[in-house]
Amino acid sequence: MKVGIDGRKVPGAAGRPAIERLDLAKDLGLDGVFYRTVFDMDPGLDAGRLAEYRRRADALGLYLEAGVGNVNPYAMAEHPHLRRAGDGDTVLGFRRAIEAAAGIGCRELWVVTGGFKDHPGRFAYDRFRSDADWPDQLAETARFLELLAPVCREHGVHLNLETHEEITSFELVRLVERVGADVLGITYDTTNLLQRGEDPLESARRVAPHVRQTHIKDCLLGNRTDGMRYQLRPVGSGLLDLAAILRSLRDAGARPNLSLETLTSAAESGGGEDGPHPYLRPLTIELYDPAWHAMHPDLTSTELAAVVRLAAEGDRRVAEGAAESMPAFAGRPFTHADAVAFVQAGAAHLRSLASLGGVPCAM
Repeated sequence: MKVGIDGRKVPGAAGRPAIERLDLAKDLGLDGVFYRTVFDMDPGLDAGRLAEYRRRADALGLYLEAGVGNVNPYAMAEHPHLRRAGDGDTVLGFRRAIEAAAGIGCRELWVVTGGFKDHPGRFAYDRFRSDADWPDQLAETARFLELLAPVCREHGVHLNLETHEEITSFELVRLVERVGADVLGITYDTTNLLQRGEDPLESARRVAPHVRQTHIKDCLLGNRTDGMRYQLRPVGSGLLDLAAILRSLRDAGARPNLSLETLTSAAESGGGEDGPHPYLRPLTIELYDPAWHAMHPDLTSTELAAVVRLAAEGDRRVAEGAAESMPAFAGRPFTHADAVAFVQAGAAHLRSLASLGGVPCAM
């Protein structure tokens, strides 16, 4: 098993050249870096500069992963660099990014169908946009992916759709099946689908045959009068049965690198020096709102009940003192040292699962 980190979450990387994230990851005892997009390595997609990343990663003995960006045409205006890369031609921009990544041996490429917004409740998710129905967004995303499919086949690339907060596992599997598993895969984020009411183990089983990259996270859930609360926690300290989840990937033949998606310090994330971390504020999942339920036609009551039960377990842990409450966890300072501890605890937990036989992944 190789345990690495999302390149945007490397503690101490702010203000330093992006290539140094590799050295920082090595110093943390990690096995690789998953740069979210190839543009994060070099905005101009210069082949020479990108080759430096490959040489540095190889010299350090690290895996190197990358991505491209947002494949939902309704959201692409939020990411103008993709169109700019093609001199105004978005498909050409994606082609150039895919070619650049393939040129340094990165052929498993992260893509996403939306972006989380700082709006209250369901309007944080592109799924609930009032100007563009979600089925229309999915249809146009599928059409755009079909335009990119020949480019992927030409370069032996998979575009790996993230189990992001706005999309369900059912919808992702249908996209892969429509466009083709030879060009599409899935980047499996271990907690995001909870925001769609999906049980972690059941959703892992659904996507497992297509998983080629990962974002490994853990979380605490709790029940409240206006819905369910979700809060990120260090891997191994939350509610997820990661051993069972990773076994389900193994059973389906998936052998992805395990890339931790943790947190940089509050100061690096815009939360102020040594202050609370903005991304630790609990999110509300509006389980009691009929509008929320109407947007999840595939979700069964049995699976949703399993998630509510997880939240009850979270409440029990807090009540018994086995877990810190969400307000307390969100309110304390989150320093660089805390960010490093967050990473190292997660890596140690994943490796302990392997050493105990709990994660029979390829070593």
